[in-house]
Amino acid sequence: MKTRDRIVQTALALFNEQGYGAVTTAALAAACGMSEGNLWYHFKTRQALLEAIGDQFAVGIEQRLAQRPADDPAGDYARLLETMMAEFRTYRFLYRDQHAYGEQTDPVRSNSPRWHEMTFDQIESYLAALVDAGLLDWPRERLRDLSINSTIILRYGLEHYREMGEPIAEGAGAVRRTLRRHLTLFEHRLDPAAAARLHAAIDAIEAPLLAA
Repeated sequence: MKTRDRIVQTALALFNEQGYGAVTTAALAAACGMSEGNLWYHFKTRQALLEAIGDQFAVGIEQRLAQRPADDPAGDYARLLETMMAEFRTYRFLYRDQHAYGEQTDPVRSNSPRWHEMTFDQIESYLAALVDAGLLDWPRERLRDLSINSTIILRYGLEHYREMGEPIAEGAGAVRRTLRRHLTLFEHRLDPAAAARLHAAIDAIEAPLLAA
């Protein structure tokens, strides 16, 4: 791995574990096994490092947005949730700690409106597949509202738990609680077997972390 990439991955792990505001340049350099001078040779400022992480984050989101339902509506939605959970875990601090670093990075700031709209579209397509399969009893004309509300819960779940003082460290189950909470919007209108399948999928996705 190139030194620059190793710095980005190490910084991402430390920011996720300790919070962006708690990681000093000295601690980051030590974790990378280099001097602070060498660290800043590759990244002149903390903002530049944050931008590099934002670029990586953008690539992952674009890949996730390309997913669409196939021929197994409940299973397809479970796989989307698995992808989103991985996104939340990998970039936990971006979903949780914006208060600590202020304004969003450029790739995130410039793309966020489009990402939100595309996520609305994406989730709506999965919900529509559930409706078409007879697994979700929901008016088609209200699916957009449901997809928007689901996205809000998913996007801001970790930040909400942080503000409430609830555990949000990796392995604390905050991502699982976020995914479960979004299901409360519509699980009462889901086919019971489909609802059970989605709950089981969420539990299975995070089970290795909770057992660690």
